[in-house]
Amino acid sequence: MSERKVLNKYYPPDFDPSKIPKLKLPKDRQYVVRLMAPFNMRCKTCGEYIYKGKKFNARKETVQNELYMGLPIFRFYIKCTRCLAEITFKTDPENTDYAMEHGATRNFQAEKLIEEEEKRIQQEREEEELNNPMKVLENRTKDSKMEMEVLENLQELKELNQRQALVDFEGMIEQYREMEKREKEREKEEDERETNEMLERALIKRLRDSDSDSEKEEESSSSHSDRSSTDKPTDILTTDKPTETQGATAGGVKRAKTESWERSVGTLGGGRALGSLVVRKKPTAAVSTPSPVAATSQTDSKASQAADSTNASKPVTAPSGSSSLSLLGAYSDSDSNDSE
Repeated sequence: MSERKVLNKYYPPDFDPSKIPKLKLPKDRQYVVRLMAPFNMRCKTCGEYIYKGKKFNARKETVQNELYMGLPIFRFYIKCTRCLAEITFKTDPENTDYAMEHGATRNFQAEKLIEEEEKRIQQEREEEELNNPMKVLENRTKDSKMEMEVLENLQELKELNQRQALVDFEGMIEQYREMEKREKEREKEEDERETNEMLERALIKRLRDSDSDSEKEEESSSSHSDRSSTDKPTDILTTDKPTETQGATAGGVKRAKTESWERSVGTLGGGRALGSLVVRKKPTAAVSTPSPVAATSQTDSKASQAADSTNASKPVTAPSGSSSLSLLGAYSDSDSNDSE
């Protein structure tokens, strides 16, 4: 497949460009171009306004026998948008503008007319100065006097504006800059204060947490030491049991409250629990009747022996008052018999 846009063409070896026939085109031939209206205009036929920038399909031709410094001048033909009347204008390279020919009138060209008038006056002045040197001097003095008047008027206007001006823009700008600077400093101080407060709060919280932890450790250690110092495995045997008063009568006796396990097993110093295990020997009948003194002594010795045997089997301490009294009596009897 060949390329679409080929720049190099193929020329056969027997190609002769002189044999190609030349086209004879007229010099005033016209081309159809797309353009926009270069200025505002009004149609002479119907009075329709055609504004600058309106697009047209125009015919373009080269103006014959008109050149400006070797540059050709072109003419354009357009039609009115309302009545289809033909309007023509051409280029003006001398003024870098377009010139209206016929079919419409150009609007809003006061600025152009003023420029043309200024150019005309300047040309006349230059022509006068070339021929008359005194005119040159007069024109210079006029120009200097005009400049001085213009400067004086400008100075008066400035002074008048300064009198009437009530707003000092420079002062306002400086004041705004100072306010902005103070605002930035205040924001910076607030940020620093907030950061310091946050750090202090964090430090206080940390100290409180550490103090509470240390207090808890001290309490736990002290409680543990107290328990270890007071609580012993054998303290249960030596601690006194709480007593309760049962009945408030005149002859009432305080009795210790018995626990459920003591009811089933019994106490260590209870006389009733071990009293049933001791059996006293009955005296045997003798052939001869002894004297009452001997009989009493014998009975006392037997009683003392029985008491010794019971005391040997019983523990030394007895919680109840009755058992302790009986033991003291037995010991006193045995001592009296031994002394006898």
